[in-house]
Amino acid sequence: MAEAVAARRSRITPEREAELYEAVLDLVREVGYEGLTMDAVAARTHSSKATLYRQWGGKIQLVARALKHNQRGSVADIDTGSLRGDFHAMVARADDCQMESDALLLRSMAHAAYKDPELGQALRELFVEPELKAFDDLLRRAVERGEVPADHPALDYVIYMLAGVYNARENIDGRPMDRAFLGAYVDAVILPVLGV
Repeated sequence: MAEAVAARRSRITPEREAELYEAVLDLVREVGYEGLTMDAVAARTHSSKATLYRQWGGKIQLVARALKHNQRGSVADIDTGSLRGDFHAMVARADDCQMESDALLLRSMAHAAYKDPELGQALRELFVEPELKAFDDLLRRAVERGEVPADHPALDYVIYMLAGVYNARENIDGRPMDRAFLGAYVDAVILPVLGV
């Protein structure tokens, strides 16, 4: 199915595709995933609904691809030679304004994925699973370098600590995540828990 979608998308220039994806994400930020319609996307992007359906097959694939496009690099691209360096490279990629905007978007999408299993599956396949594998590889390299023991019990929970801090910051402090907080959290919590 992914190959068929990719073949259909090949008729749109990369620039036009980027414009469409940004418009889709803007609409999701404005009205939420549930409120997003292909009619609204067509109107915002000056496209026909037929073109949108032909290129992406439907709302789920269009939104999932837009989120993937919005991703600022992959964890798979990070290998600084140390676990601390890798974590701080992940933090350095972020932009405070973008983090705030993305947090709203991702909360909306998490709620929508919970309510719509088909959307949840599409997001897991396209977005979550590749990043989880890359994150596991990042931790595996730290183990191979001897920075963390292979049997360290916290290794399986690091991803949950990182993911959880995003919601916790806003829920507890009423403030969005920013690089300074996330970098300090990595140094004060994640690395000490792993014994680094």
